[in-house]
Amino acid sequence: MLSNGRQTLAIPGPSIMPDRVLNAMHRAAPNIYKGELIDMTRSLIPDLKAVARTAHQATIYIGNGHAAWEAALSNVLSRGETVLVLTTGRFGHGWAVMARGIGVECEVIDFGMQSGINADRVAEVLRADKGGRIKAVLAVHVDTATSVRSDIGALRKAMDATGHEALLIADCIASLGCDRFEMDDWGVDVMVAASQKGLMVPPGMCFVFFNDKADRARENANCVTAYWDWRPRANPVEYWQYFDGTAPTHHLYGLRAALDMIGEEGIGAVWARHGMLAQAVWAAFDVWGSEGPMKLNVADPAKRSHAVTAVSVGSPWGDRLRAWTEDVAGLTLGIGLGREPADGFFRIGHMGHVNAHSILGVIGTIDAGLKALGIPHGRGAGDAAAEIIAAAGRVRTDIAAD
Repeated sequence: MLSNGRQTLAIPGPSIMPDRVLNAMHRAAPNIYKGELIDMTRSLIPDLKAVARTAHQATIYIGNGHAAWEAALSNVLSRGETVLVLTTGRFGHGWAVMARGIGVECEVIDFGMQSGINADRVAEVLRADKGGRIKAVLAVHVDTATSVRSDIGALRKAMDATGHEALLIADCIASLGCDRFEMDDWGVDVMVAASQKGLMVPPGMCFVFFNDKADRARENANCVTAYWDWRPRANPVEYWQYFDGTAPTHHLYGLRAALDMIGEEGIGAVWARHGMLAQAVWAAFDVWGSEGPMKLNVADPAKRSHAVTAVSVGSPWGDRLRAWTEDVAGLTLGIGLGREPADGFFRIGHMGHVNAHSILGVIGTIDAGLKALGIPHGRGAGDAAAEIIAAAGRVRTDIAAD
């Protein structure tokens, strides 16, 4: 009975889609040969680059984040070459599996599931690679399974200090439009993202951004095929070359609306909003965990994502809490992913179209679930989260008054 009404999705992607995005997509199929669609698609490219913080190239693929992984790898690597894969959870390992599948050798450094990449350790490996065997370093900015956020800027500095020529390829599928990311300033050569998280569009589109150094590697890459080739997509002569076929028409209209929303708010304000809401979530968990089994997966706040929070509550309470919040209260939380036992974990997605009201509602619903299920927890989590929101609101009011 209490779950009737509009359901709330608090999983780490797909994220909540704004009405403005849904309304933009709610239209008849457009002409794909001339007119509005063509001009609108061209307008997306500079705005995508603005969100990625790059002056270089942006390409669109029809596919999910895994498709972006393969596109990035295919354009810069040849069979038999080696990449260094830095893992902080499930998705780094998944990227390595894909690389091996196209004939690329992988050297993996596993940093565990609760801390970020150690740039000094990466530098040691690169210094030892005197012959330049390693062609690229693969790093996940935010691993959605663990909520670990790595310092990509520090990684680039450590790589540069070694003098090694390896490309830096970053996965920003979970972080783009949520956590601060500076592609050019941080020296990232290739970045991949997808539509369904911070960009607030349904799953089905992904993006590969690349600079001139990466495009030079494309000259000798024998893994690339006609479909994955980023050059026609980045500089199309005919419209169909943006996608190597029929355009993902309605996704494009949704993306236009989403990028307009991000542009109107300003990317800096978007990052600040996500950061403040993440702090409210963490404050609630600090209170809950003060008397009971609840524990954030990442202890160091500096290494936590602002887009997703992974939580341990002990088996079987993760699954039972998720079932209660969805079946009784209409709130869907993310499953435990990549951790054992999986039913002892859950995740909260706080990415994209979220605000203080929605996050406080998520916290209040979890609190009710803990009480209903008799899971031990500290009292006052909602108050702690509200204090974070209130403080942020007071600052905003003071700025407006000035």
